This record gives sequence, structure tokens and C-alpha cells, in this order.
Amino acid sequence: MFRWLIVVFLALLLLNGVSALLRKIGLGRLPGDFEITIFGKKIWLPIASTVVLSMLAAAVARWL
Repeated sequence: MFRWLIVVFLALLLLNGVSALLRKIGLGRLPGDFEITIFGKKIWLPIASTVVLSMLAAAVARWL
């Protein structure tokens, strides 16, 4: 269980680090990606980008 917690933490840390790069290439601006401002804080909900990245990861996993 502790290993999964570390993996999730590292994945979120990596995603936070590359989010600016992903926005430059167009992910995060797809139809279905939402940015909500609540009490002065922006919340980014990348639903469509998550689907695209999941399909890409599945294609790479199937290829390997």
C-alpha cells in the first residue's frame, strides 16, 4: 500500500511539472478541458486531455 502511495505522489508531481509543457503542445485546451475559478483559485479539469493521454499510453503498452 505504501508503494502505491509513493507512485501516485510521484505521478502527480511529474504531472504538475510537465503541465506547462503539455499546455504548449495543445493538451489542456481541447474541448472538454475545463478551467474553473472559485474564490480566486483556478482549478484545471483536463478531462479530454486525460482521455487522449490514456489512449496514447494504451497504444504504447499494446505495442510493447
